[in-house]
Amino acid sequence: MTAAAADRGSFRDPGSRIFSDGGRILRAIMPPAASAYEAARDSGLIADLVGRRSLLASEERDPACLGLEAAPAYVLEHPRLPFVSYPYEWGFALLRRAALHHLDVQLDALAAGFALSDASAYNIQFVGPRPVFIDHGSFRPYVEGEPWIGHRQFCMQFLNPLLLWSRRGVAANGWFRGSLEGIAPEELAPLLSWRDNLSWTVLTHVTGQAALQRRANSGRLNGGKARAPRLSRPAFEAILTGLRGFIARCRLRDEKTVWRDYAQDNSYAGAEAAAKRAFVAEMAAKVRPRLLFDFGCNSGDYARAALDAGAGSVVGFDADHGALERAVGRADAEALDFLPLWLDAANPSPAQGWAEAERKGLGERGRADALLALAFVHHLAIGRNVPLAMVVDWLVGMAPVGIVEFPPKSDPMVRRLLAARPDIFADYDEAAFLAAVGVRARLVRTRHLSPGGRLLAWYDRG
Repeated sequence: MTAAAADRGSFRDPGSRIFSDGGRILRAIMPPAASAYEAARDSGLIADLVGRRSLLASEERDPACLGLEAAPAYVLEHPRLPFVSYPYEWGFALLRRAALHHLDVQLDALAAGFALSDASAYNIQFVGPRPVFIDHGSFRPYVEGEPWIGHRQFCMQFLNPLLLWSRRGVAANGWFRGSLEGIAPEELAPLLSWRDNLSWTVLTHVTGQAALQRRANSGRLNGGKARAPRLSRPAFEAILTGLRGFIARCRLRDEKTVWRDYAQDNSYAGAEAAAKRAFVAEMAAKVRPRLLFDFGCNSGDYARAALDAGAGSVVGFDADHGALERAVGRADAEALDFLPLWLDAANPSPAQGWAEAERKGLGERGRADALLALAFVHHLAIGRNVPLAMVVDWLVGMAPVGIVEFPPKSDPMVRRLLAARPDIFADYDEAAFLAAVGVRARLVRTRHLSPGGRLLAWYDRG
């Protein structure tokens, strides 16, 4: 039997590793971790969390199915998620709800007599805008008086990025992507004001923790080792509940970002927007993609059109945090299978982490069946000086079928980009755009939204 392929990002916990076998996602629970898994399973905790959609579903399989030389004690099969995202791709709303979800799972586990072995944000994924915990190997029986093992990790990967965002108005994505373990308290503390430290949560979990870490680093604390305090169960629960209340009250600063209100403030007439939605719906109804990427998703108008027409799920990408907040709110309000993520398209998430393989690049995490790139190419071709042909080549390579929109230089939004700089873009015209699409794919249909205006190009690589 051929051994299944181990996921390159799941090596940190030798007791619970992920494998893929064709289209199947399998978790190996190794013998040292078997008793903790059995206790959580037999207590009913796992079934309860799965039933409430807090924990990813699983079914036990024959341990021999992996074909490993050292057989695991258990093998669990999980449903394949539409798309795996990382914390540094989440906007504020998604990061906050991921933090709250982690705390809720921790509190539910504690009530059942269990604790989590860590507090990694990478153990949360999203199905549409709904968070789900994915690590069945994290549950272990709670030991009275033990410290919160995942405290520092929770602060670095959840609390501190949210504080940077809400207290300083600085998006955490770039910092988090450059430091995959998150933002350390001793790095954040100098950025906070004395007013921030009037909060007991900030004073305790950031400033105080930073001071302890500095003392430990200097060798002046317990012979150079920091000793975590023992916690009674009520005290542990109080910490978790207090953090939950604080994070639930965190709010993004209401600053108007450049494209936040683009859906209401753009160069389209009503008839043009309706024609655009109809074109998207026609493609989605014909292709019926299981997964569709929407580059430049803004608030999700066209993601909604694709879903209504038959797309299974949509992952949207945008660089504007105001737009992403609106998109998450819309996905919630309209119960859409739509996950809006942050993306700097000129610098997409790379493969990184240990051996440059622990976290996969954007292009490695499952190809979409179809793509939308509406009101998008000019931001790269003109806003970021990426040659038009290279922009088109990248987009067409992301999905076998899709719609790419070309706004000409006469478009008001393109003129806005050109207003403060010389026009050095001689190759930015409709003929060059169509030629670039034709190099990689067949043009199924094109449509101008107005005479001489924006052009929609439906391509197919098949």
